Amino acid sequence: MALGGSESSWFALGGDLPVRRLGFGAMQLTGDGVWGPPRDSDQATRVLRVAVDLGANFIDTADAYGPHLNEALIAEALYPYRGDLVVATKGGLVRSGPNSWTCRGEPAYLRTCVEASLQRLRTDCIDLYQLHRADPAVPLLDQIGALSDLQAQGKIRHIGLSNVSVQQYREVVQHFTIASVQGRFHLLDHRANVDVVRECERDGIAFIACEPLFRGHLSRTNRHLGRLTEKAGGASPAQLALAWVLHYSRSIVAIPGTSSTERLAENIDALSAELPPEVKHELIAAAGGW
Repeated sequence: MALGGSESSWFALGGDLPVRRLGFGAMQLTGDGVWGPPRDSDQATRVLRVAVDLGANFIDTADAYGPHLNEALIAEALYPYRGDLVVATKGGLVRSGPNSWTCRGEPAYLRTCVEASLQRLRTDCIDLYQLHRADPAVPLLDQIGALSDLQAQGKIRHIGLSNVSVQQYREVVQHFTIASVQGRFHLLDHRANVDVVRECERDGIAFIACEPLFRGHLSRTNRHLGRLTEKAGGASPAQLALAWVLHYSRSIVAIPGTSSTERLAENIDALSAELPPEVKHELIAAAGGW
């Protein structure tokens, strides 16, 4: 089955925003520990522009990346936005330093986050706004309710969840319309989210697979993938890993990130990769099964 050029290459996010199922995660366009600016701002700008030129029309970011700098970089590189470009961001995490992440989900704070993201992204309406992580100190429905109020005001087009359990997902969808769920999903770390993916399939919403290359580890060091490249017609380990994620479920939209234009082109080519049956079976075995 070839993904490229077919209907399965696309997903209608929220039912009305067609996105290619291989987008771009912008988190890596920051400093170490997802803190501070990128080492080379000009290169980061080039990567974003090349991603769009190569056909990626879904860009994922968050106010916590930098913090704040990642959203501003996207606006600097891509504004005014192309008509079919979908930019998603997230809020609800506070940063105090590199690799430090603290939940904060009071409704008033989330409203402030959305207003600030609107300014940094230079837009009047955010295509997809995701609760980055549920704050256990605040009722989950209150957190989503704040976003729903902003959606009613026209400041958010669609609401998404991130890093939630099946139980949290079910609680939310009983009361609100959700367009997507984001979570880690790759060959070596997917079992925790398998049930969430199935819920998304059932409800016809997107599962946004972040870190589908395990922060580059799958493209560099996995012996199973390296051994399968010849059987897969020369596809790179990264392309095999991404093809596996995309073949896992038609509801998945993968958002690999990179700071290299060469890696970017390689990743996006995975959308048209074919998986011969024998390669698919070996990938399943390497991952411990579906």
